Amino acid sequence: MHIKIAIVDDNSFLINAVKEKLSFFDDLNVRFSALNGSDLLVKLEENHNLDVILMDIEMPVLNGIETTEFVKQKYPHIKIIMLTVFDNDENIFNAIKAGADGYLLKEINAKDLHNGIVETLNGGAAMNPSIALKTLKLLRNPIDFNCKENQEDVKLSDREIQVLEQLSKGLSYNLIADNLFLSSGTIRKHIENIYKKLQVHNKLEAVEKAKRNNLI
Repeated sequence: MHIKIAIVDDNSFLINAVKEKLSFFDDLNVRFSALNGSDLLVKLEENHNLDVILMDIEMPVLNGIETTEFVKQKYPHIKIIMLTVFDNDENIFNAIKAGADGYLLKEINAKDLHNGIVETLNGGAAMNPSIALKTLKLLRNPIDFNCKENQEDVKLSDREIQVLEQLSKGLSYNLIADNLFLSSGTIRKHIENIYKKLQVHNKLEAVEKAKRNNLI
């Protein structure tokens, strides 16, 4: 059985290095290579009779993670293995989220690369050990990389934080007003501002988001 492969990398020297590793195996057949994601998408229009794409991550025009997402939507039958120099958490997390079927590092030897490709086609997931370990850690402690936006510097004044803390204890506006020596009208105003700043609509959401952003 011939496994039909495409290689995507913005470095033609590295494309050739990968081709050389694959050339040891009769069952692997490199159909074409592409220099970036949009180059790949054009070539797939002409020929998407492929089994596996070996995808670099850092590329101009359209990077490997964005490309993976496009390919998976349009050609879900094609397996995608990220083949990259980088094993940082954010790349791994985003690649898996985009639908990558495996994640290997470029320094992989020919035999392991072949095994990874075959394993992925048989429904497994090609991952070199250091990445498997990182993936496990990510699953145990999910870092929500999108959360960076959520932590968009929500700045609450000291007074607003005091009000929120009281709110989180389930106290009524009047009680909070008494505790903080303010009028209940002022408390309402503070709470309005808190909702606006946190972009939430009720007390529960406000308290949850404040906790998530370590405000209370």
